[in-house]
Amino acid sequence: MTKTAFVDTNVIVYAHDASDLRKQRIAQDLLEDLSIQSQAVVSSQVVQEFCYVMLRGERPFMATTDLKTVLTEILFPLMNHTPDPSFYESALDLRNRYSLGYYDALIVQAAIDLNCDTLYSEDLHDRQKFAKLTVIDPFKT
Repeated sequence: MTKTAFVDTNVIVYAHDASDLRKQRIAQDLLEDLSIQSQAVVSSQVVQEFCYVMLRGERPFMATTDLKTVLTEILFPLMNHTPDPSFYESALDLRNRYSLGYYDALIVQAAIDLNCDTLYSEDLHDRQKFAKLTVIDPFKT
């Protein structure tokens, strides 16, 4: 059985951000490895957050045409989660149970809904467990 890994927004952002070359290389290598093994998944929230980060400010990280290419070629094929009403209720339960921020709870719940074994993120505690889901901070040294 193939293990599935959920990739949080920060990993995808670092893969496209040359301001921290160490994190960029780690993120690019991780995404490449997961893609080769067909293991990576994301949620619609990750796509939305990535677009926001890439386009924000007076000097966006990425032009709209380049963003559309990243969406079409990279993120849309990985997007396997669309929320339904029960998703939000479960995320609220997770938020309360683990004292998570609301948006972090949405990410964790999406990973759980997709039966992921691993959640790659720097926004949560490295090695934190949520049932069978384990958070891995790929940038932790």
